Amino acid sequence: MRFGVLVFAAAAAGVLAAEGGNANQNSLKPLDSHLFHSLNKISPPIVLPDQTRALYTTSRYDPKKNKSFSFLSLLDTVSGESTQLTPEMEGERISSPMWLNENTAGYVFKGALYQHNLQPNINGTLFYNTTVGISSATYRAATGQLFFLADVYSDGNINSVAGYKEKEKNRTDSAQVFDNLWARHWNKWMTPVKANLFSVKVPLAENGGLGQAAREVNLMQGLAPSVDPLLRWEAEGYAVSNDGQHAAYVVRSPSPDLSWSTNVDIYLVPCNGSGQPELLTEAYKGAASNPVFSADGSALAWLQMETPGYESDIRRIFVRNITTGQTHSVARDWDLSPHFMIWSADSSVLYTLVQSRGDSKVVTVNVLTGARAELTGSGYIASIARLGTDRLLAVYTNTTATHDIYTIDVNSVGAPMRRLTQANREKLHDVYLGEAEDFWFAGARNEQVHGWMVRPHGFNASQKYPLALLIHGGPQQANGHAFSYAQWNPNMYASAGFVTVQINFHGSPGYGQNFTDSIRQQWGGLPYEDLMKGVDHVIATYGFIDAQRLVALG
Repeated sequence: MRFGVLVFAAAAAGVLAAEGGNANQNSLKPLDSHLFHSLNKISPPIVLPDQTRALYTTSRYDPKKNKSFSFLSLLDTVSGESTQLTPEMEGERISSPMWLNENTAGYVFKGALYQHNLQPNINGTLFYNTTVGISSATYRAATGQLFFLADVYSDGNINSVAGYKEKEKNRTDSAQVFDNLWARHWNKWMTPVKANLFSVKVPLAENGGLGQAAREVNLMQGLAPSVDPLLRWEAEGYAVSNDGQHAAYVVRSPSPDLSWSTNVDIYLVPCNGSGQPELLTEAYKGAASNPVFSADGSALAWLQMETPGYESDIRRIFVRNITTGQTHSVARDWDLSPHFMIWSADSSVLYTLVQSRGDSKVVTVNVLTGARAELTGSGYIASIARLGTDRLLAVYTNTTATHDIYTIDVNSVGAPMRRLTQANREKLHDVYLGEAEDFWFAGARNEQVHGWMVRPHGFNASQKYPLALLIHGGPQQANGHAFSYAQWNPNMYASAGFVTVQINFHGSPGYGQNFTDSIRQQWGGLPYEDLMKGVDHVIATYGFIDAQRLVALG
């Protein structure tokens, strides 16, 4: 098959009711670009310890004003009722929703932490601020400790950042010398400023106001100094135990060949800064990620790639006993690669998220035996949080439904999820959103390859339609049965009159690690063959595709 037109852009990386209207297609509007970019996007919910309420944020873009807005909401997890807590805030997005106590919420806006008394449509009051902006914040009420990331220079001191910036501002040149190939990563140049993990005691006063903040503690100060200030340690994520005693953070180890290295480590450290960071992943030179403490703080689990230099290696589950230091790997016979996990309330099970044949499913993993069970079916679970002992609070999406919050009963495998929010009901009730129709075909090596198709707006089987082939990047990434807010949403092209096709060619995760590994060192061959055979398959199978009008994008 040959394409008459080729448009190519480099790319980085249970059935539920559709969000769009269910009326006759001809009575539904197409999904136009202005509406698409103005859709509401909700964050993963943060659950109150009493399990009856959760916080989440909603953000949207206004194309007419060319501005972004966001607000904080309170969700009653029993009734499903949401209450908007803050007015819409213009500009930088509200982030890091958290609970300061059972009657006080917190959130970060423009680099500062605010507290909120849960009354509707009022602004929060300043709770904590520094001379530099904070991000990725969380709070432990038991110890009155706030944890956050902040960009600092080589001395690791928040209070000296202003002085360094003043010196930079007064420079008479902008020259920069790079002694390492890692001069730039995606759209970010390497600079002396790096994100470090800090803790600080900021207790709530008895009247609910701001207590006296102590001095910030840099929990990464015990790491060995780096020779090159542009390649210093930088936090890529962290977790804190519920009792506020330990933190585990993810850092990329500085090295002279950083552009070729995938050595990302996890360190364990006391939250009060009293001890040296302990390296937990020294035995492996692949990427570690997603540290998460058990509910009682006795164990830490994380995901570990074991092959050095391979960004698409399978992620293995590791569990460490905090007291004894013993570490073991779980479910090593699993051929799929989990990308997120949390603990059950009794610390016997890990709830994982894993890509599987275009879906993102919740799969339970027994910590002792490695036994697994799927809790969810078709569609895409984007995030999960524990809700008591027998439920999860999940953000779910599919091709016809934007992201919303649902509950999952962990004791009823395959039971329908309960929907709690409808973030875009008013915007999409009369808009066409086509369902993904799955197909399989014999691809490269005569192996079965998976794809799906979305029919165009106003579809009529007696007519011929042009085909748009959306090609995912990576190339060892995958398309998903999810509503994408990026430019490759298949319904955007379906609404423009295209039959839209997506194919998870060889190398895509979710079909076993051998399938992912099959394109190592030859990224162009098998994927190209799969794409061409996939296009031939849909043209031969569906008589409404015009073989003379094809376009590929990706």
